Amino acid sequence: MNSNNFINKLSTDELLKRVNHREDDFRGGYFRDTTAIIHSYPFRRLKHKTQVFFSPKNDHICTRIEHVMHVASVASAICKGLGLDSDLAWAIGLGHDLGHTPFGHAGEKIIDGIRKKSGGFIHELYSLRVVDYLIQYGKGLNLTYAVRDGIVSHCGEKFEQSIYPDFSIKNLESLKTRDHYPSTWEGAVVRMADKIAYLGRDIEDAIQLRIIKEEEIPEAGSRVVGTTNSKIISTLVDDIIKTSCITGGIGFSDEVYEALLVLRDFNYKNIYYNPVLAGHNKYFERILKLLFDYLNEIFISYGHDHEAYKKENNLLAVRFSDYLGKMTDFYTSTDGGFDNLVTDYIAGMTDDYAIECVSQIMMPDQMEAQFKQFLMVN
Repeated sequence: MNSNNFINKLSTDELLKRVNHREDDFRGGYFRDTTAIIHSYPFRRLKHKTQVFFSPKNDHICTRIEHVMHVASVASAICKGLGLDSDLAWAIGLGHDLGHTPFGHAGEKIIDGIRKKSGGFIHELYSLRVVDYLIQYGKGLNLTYAVRDGIVSHCGEKFEQSIYPDFSIKNLESLKTRDHYPSTWEGAVVRMADKIAYLGRDIEDAIQLRIIKEEEIPEAGSRVVGTTNSKIISTLVDDIIKTSCITGGIGFSDEVYEALLVLRDFNYKNIYYNPVLAGHNKYFERILKLLFDYLNEIFISYGHDHEAYKKENNLLAVRFSDYLGKMTDFYTSTDGGFDNLVTDYIAGMTDDYAIECVSQIMMPDQMEAQFKQFLMVN
């Protein structure tokens, strides 16, 4: 493979630059970013966050942490085929969804609605906020520019046939929309790998959950790229490597791209908009809105009086107070106030923790214990 077509036009120094200077070590800047992401709390929580299917009792259904590992591995494979930096692809891939909410894209839409008056919520932009500030209570991970840029530019919902980097140094924090492209070839690869990673796996999971049947997959798509996740990934990875070397952009051949669109449309109609999944959304909305209203109310009532939160007699209030205490310097000195406090806290929750917190609000443990004691006495 001729890798001469894929040379990043930005200098190595620009791509490896961190907001705060850090001495290099033997790992290299991008691998160092990978390890920092893996050891962060938000990365660990991805194992309990929905990818597409809310099915916490089924260990074989893809969760958000599996998805980011799939993206990283697919992107790394493509980079190896194109002579690109696989360490950079791994770092971007593992970090790209750290800003995802509980309950997947449904949760993202709900929090976007809650925050509509203050700018909305876009998980790509929020992932940058997580790695830049929210991890380590305001300190962030101090990642390289190339990784930060790849994370905030990863949009996997747009299905372009081919994309090219914009080769510019952007003010990443000022971005307000998804309408921008990565500054590196590796970032462009991750953006494509995101689609490759979830299309086939979502079909596989939907078949396992009996939401669809394999024979329902349209022949126009399956004939070209396959029906199993492994076959779909293999076909798409091979095609993107071969086609990219011919066209000079990161993209698919005409035949494979048309099949990809067929599968995309099938997935949206039969999986993502399936009544089985959509039926859960109203419950997720109740959960997240209740949490927002409750936490916003007690913050307005108690402010920084951390002892007062204990009077709520539930762990959610106490943990929220602890988070507030640890993040106060960030919100006052960097974020310009506490407008994002409650949604930051909720967006970081796992699915199970959000459900548990609603239970605590409705029936605190102390109250439940009192009822049990009453029943024993009587």
